[in-house]
Amino acid sequence: MTEPEETVWGKATRSVRTEKYLRRPSRLWDNLYRTHLIATEFLRGSFTFRNEGPCVTVFGSARIPEDHPFYTLGIDVGSALAKNGYTVMTGGGPGVMEAVNRGAKEAGGRSLGCNIKLPHEQLHNPYLDKWITFHHFFIRKVMLVKHSCAFIVLPGGFGTLDEVFETATLIQTKTIQRFPIILMGDGFWPELYDFMDKALVTNETISGNDRSIFFTAREPDEAVQLIQNITG
Repeated sequence: MTEPEETVWGKATRSVRTEKYLRRPSRLWDNLYRTHLIATEFLRGSFTFRNEGPCVTVFGSARIPEDHPFYTLGIDVGSALAKNGYTVMTGGGPGVMEAVNRGAKEAGGRSLGCNIKLPHEQLHNPYLDKWITFHHFFIRKVMLVKHSCAFIVLPGGFGTLDEVFETATLIQTKTIQRFPIILMGDGFWPELYDFMDKALVTNETISGNDRSIFFTAREPDEAVQLIQNITG
């Protein structure tokens, strides 16, 4: 009896390890080894950040340059959080993430990063007291949620939206509670609210109450006050 031909589901990948995982049929040893790698990375993240907090996680784009108003906003957000006793956690990369870590660090606060290994290497930013570079996006997202009491979202792309809506789903399903999601960045979010109101609520794919998961703030001090009011 001939062995079934190996196939790869999905698009090509630059990672040999990922390509092996996508092959069919999969071998038991390959699956066990993959599970071992995931568990090891998960434990490493949990152990590294075990004594940190209370943290506020800030999501945002890696592509925002230093001379952009949103970069300045990131510095101000990080500074305001640090001055109010919060440890700041970001994705650890450049752009808005760097700005937030920079603001916290320069204000004398604690600054953490959960960086991610990408095909085009994303180096951690230089304003971190402690960081980890993860291989798996989903483990990185668990760490960003696990160690935080609130979330601030600055302008970003697909990655930022992924983080926002996964967090919103956890709140919607009551997997986590009392975690405010605060959107910041003048002019960036109105279309998102319109989409939720006109498409999701209208077609009853979410309820009107689900819309209230999100808060907005124009100024960093306003965001801090929201966090303090909601989380106590």
